[in-house]
Amino acid sequence: MGLPRLSLKRCFLYVFCFTGMLLVIINVRQKDIWQSLRTNPSQVQAVRTVPEASKALNFTGTINLAERPVDSSDPSRRPWYMKGGRRMPFPAVKSRRTGRRLAKLWPDEDANDDRVTNQLMFMPPEYNRTYAESHLKKIMIPHGMGEALTGRDVFFNQKCPVNTCVITRDNMENADLVVFQDYISHVGHRPPNQIWMIYFLECPYHTQNIKNAAINWTGTYRKDSDIVAPYERWQYYDPSVTQINQHFNYAANKTKKVAWFVSNCHARNQRMRYAKELGKHIQVDIYGACGPLHCPRSQAQTCFDMLDVDYKFYLAFENSNCKDYITEKFFVNGLGHNVLPIVMGAHPTDYARSAPYRSYIHVDEFESPKELAEYLYRLDNDDELYNSYFKWKGTGEFINTYFFCRVCAMLHDDRPPKSYNDVNDWWRGNGVCTSGSWREHDAVAMSSRNV
Repeated sequence: MGLPRLSLKRCFLYVFCFTGMLLVIINVRQKDIWQSLRTNPSQVQAVRTVPEASKALNFTGTINLAERPVDSSDPSRRPWYMKGGRRMPFPAVKSRRTGRRLAKLWPDEDANDDRVTNQLMFMPPEYNRTYAESHLKKIMIPHGMGEALTGRDVFFNQKCPVNTCVITRDNMENADLVVFQDYISHVGHRPPNQIWMIYFLECPYHTQNIKNAAINWTGTYRKDSDIVAPYERWQYYDPSVTQINQHFNYAANKTKKVAWFVSNCHARNQRMRYAKELGKHIQVDIYGACGPLHCPRSQAQTCFDMLDVDYKFYLAFENSNCKDYITEKFFVNGLGHNVLPIVMGAHPTDYARSAPYRSYIHVDEFESPKELAEYLYRLDNDDELYNSYFKWKGTGEFINTYFFCRVCAMLHDDRPPKSYNDVNDWWRGNGVCTSGSWREHDAVAMSSRNV
């Protein structure tokens, strides 16, 4: 019996069906890739646990199982924004149902993440570089931001994946985006559809009110900003690996307890009063204008080297207790040295989202400075427990967030126009900052909800 003959029509039908199935599979896989670059709150999260004996736990210790591991041993497989990284973004995938890109880039699309890495890996769908070169997006900066030289050098020097933008200092009428650092200056007529962005790196207590200005974008350290500009940004190589064993005793030969370098003695959050109360129960050496010890700024590196050699703890106290306000006092002065930072500033949950897991102690984890001192003595007498706060080292790196690369990429997104009804309320409204401790603030807020 011979084999059945296949008609040309039937062959065409088979090829058509196979091709259709292949396209569906590719589309689904690309969607998974974009989802792997963000935190998905709907997915089950694994909670890290530490021994009950370790009282001072970071408030949250969750990881997202969907986050994509980064190969730390092969630089060519790292994203372009990591050290040695070469992996560049592809044009964003669009939903077949809505026609919109799947990448989550803006606060209302993902309120649980800062979206920095999504923005760094964003390239507009159907991005035509040749066309974009002849239609550059113009970014006008009327004052400040001296590092942003006019022209396109910043985008080329930083090797931005989307670099079809140009920075100007004049001709506001022709600008697609105007970036105001710290305050709104008088710039004349505002064309329709022009985007205005306010850029703040100081906390609300030290920035001006913005009145009668329709702000479209915000660029601040806060995670709910449109373009987040953190002081530092930590990224794990593999989100499921947040601690690794260290072959170094960080407590060895250290004979002093707590150090603090400080020059502002009258901060709003009463940090000086807290430090002095802590000093009644454990040694606290205060250097600078607010204490009896001196280490000149001209020898700053020598001063901070003392933290590596002599001290076990460092007070990384911010000057204000405000949402997401975590500066170089923690990232550089603290985590940049072999010392355990004790932090005050942002809410404990903000530190948990921003810092390497179990890399610090927050003052609000304790009812009083005396109770904190008791725990510090415990760490001082237990090298194994003390060293457990350094197991984050080697699990990731602080990345360059390439602010202007992201601004340029976001200007090429086809997002509908938006604006803040009252940017002042967003920036300095109720609950953004507190003059007392977050422990007290949360207790009052809970009591008011129960009334």
